[in-house]
Amino acid sequence: MDLYKMSFWQMILAGKAVMWPIILCSVLALAIVLERLRYFKSIKIDTQQFLLGIFEQLKRHQIKEALQLCDKAKHPMAHILKAGILKYDRPRSQIKEVMEDASLYEIPKLEKNLLALATIAHIAPLLGLLGTATGMVRCFQAISIKSAGLNTIAIADLSAGIWEALLTTVAGLVVAIPAYVAYNYLVSLVNSAILEMEKAGAELINFLAE
Repeated sequence: MDLYKMSFWQMILAGKAVMWPIILCSVLALAIVLERLRYFKSIKIDTQQFLLGIFEQLKRHQIKEALQLCDKAKHPMAHILKAGILKYDRPRSQIKEVMEDASLYEIPKLEKNLLALATIAHIAPLLGLLGTATGMVRCFQAISIKSAGLNTIAIADLSAGIWEALLTTVAGLVVAIPAYVAYNYLVSLVNSAILEMEKAGAELINFLAE
């Protein structure tokens, strides 16, 4: 049987039961990646332009307008800055504290489902290894049955177990490698967003403390 000529369904049948959780992992990983990419695209913002708009309103003592700018923006940074603006007449330490408290609610939104994606990237190759083990067990069972009946062992008797072992290993790696790459990319987006939030928060604190 030629691997490159096998249909998807034939691969699943050859990989036996272990293929199903691997497929489930692939579907979940794809859903998480697409959802996260869509989320980061939706919150994309020009940080400097946004800050300039807020500072311009604050210079005019138009606090309500500055808060409205924060409400319109979808980026978690806007919610953190809003918390600081609401305390604009308080000491620097209090402004910083409320913004740090707000970040505790906003940062988890950036990190949503990343732990699940990392888990998939780790367990997919383990599922492949499990399939390898069950495939080899199937091979030795075939040898044992043939030997007990004093029959000649043919390659065909072992092929099912070998296919199961190899296909599940390949399937596990095919899911794990892209999932791991996507996880690292999404983590870089999270870190970049957090860095922007920290810089924006520091600029706001310095502005209000002047």
